[in-house]
Amino acid sequence: MTRLVLTNARIITPFEEIFPGTVEIENGIIKKVYVGKNSSGEDLEGKIIAPGFIDIHTHGIGGFDVTYSAMDGSEQEVEEALIKMSERYLMHGVTFFLPTTVTASHEVLLTAAKGVKNAINYQKSLSIGAKIGGLHLEGPYISKEKKGAQNPEFIRLPNIQELKEYWKASEGNIKTITIAPELDGALEFTQYARTLGIYVSLGHTNATYDEAKAAIYAGANRASHLYNAMRPINHRNPGIIVAALESPQVYLELICDLIHISPQIIHFTWKHAGVERIVTITDSIIATELPDGEYLLGGLKVIVRDGICRLKDGTLAGSTLTMDRALRNLVKIGVPLKDAIRTMTYNPAKSVEIPRIGAVLPGYSADLVILDKELHIDSVYLNGEKII
Repeated sequence: MTRLVLTNARIITPFEEIFPGTVEIENGIIKKVYVGKNSSGEDLEGKIIAPGFIDIHTHGIGGFDVTYSAMDGSEQEVEEALIKMSERYLMHGVTFFLPTTVTASHEVLLTAAKGVKNAINYQKSLSIGAKIGGLHLEGPYISKEKKGAQNPEFIRLPNIQELKEYWKASEGNIKTITIAPELDGALEFTQYARTLGIYVSLGHTNATYDEAKAAIYAGANRASHLYNAMRPINHRNPGIIVAALESPQVYLELICDLIHISPQIIHFTWKHAGVERIVTITDSIIATELPDGEYLLGGLKVIVRDGICRLKDGTLAGSTLTMDRALRNLVKIGVPLKDAIRTMTYNPAKSVEIPRIGAVLPGYSADLVILDKELHIDSVYLNGEKII
């Protein structure tokens, strides 16, 4: 039996703060969490213990991208890219993520699905990097009017047969899919996806209020990067944003880089939806951690200047955000630390029903991030083992 005790830290569970607090871990699982110090534990005075961050919407980092690898290579290359990505995410406190594709051909998405399956199986045999929780398909069943930085060449109507093939190729490792609910066949597609256990997110959409509500009733439970690539709110035609905000079963993704949405909109969403429903994401692309320059996203040229990603026409094209920087951004604009951490740990886990991760509570996996007072990464634990 392996045992680890971390003590004299500020613990963010993330439902409450415990200080000074102690976490006892056995065989990779949190056994006890309590107030007080333990003289036999590792003293973390001045440090913060939080659940490992969970990013359910990220395309790439450090020169690697799941769709790019599938376009230019084989499932083996996708697997290798995912393992490299998983190692980079750890450096930013991420212990669990959903690699996210962009709109692409059927063949490319099949290759991505096979590569994700291979990477997950590889991680089972050799614990390495942030845990890969399955594939997030962002598209190809989206609105051409609200495509954002998605390649219009491959946008198409929802296709259940295609989804069956992705599901089979991934061996059931598709966790979520982003679709536009106004498309022909979207409701039947949503209902079928839910029978497979795939969570449906509404995004890149020009849906009316009624179209969005119909999809939510059919089982959609998330909104992909709320406000971005969506029909805007109109006082006579409220649209999808109001439908998502008013539906308590819908989790709301926010890109908290302070570029995609303003601090005022972040606070507005917090106030009207509540902290329980907000999911912080990065929407990061291949250029994350890399210098300004030109990169590719789904075959489209992306220009990165001052860390901001845009297509040639000025359209935002993902981000170079990391989860640790998103945390600092939220705290900087006045979001309480406990609430900010919840949106990048417990909430994303709940939004796609990943059990026993995302909280510092007994019975949960000991995937932890240790932060210093300035909210920079001090160390990261996976299954109770110190990785960095």
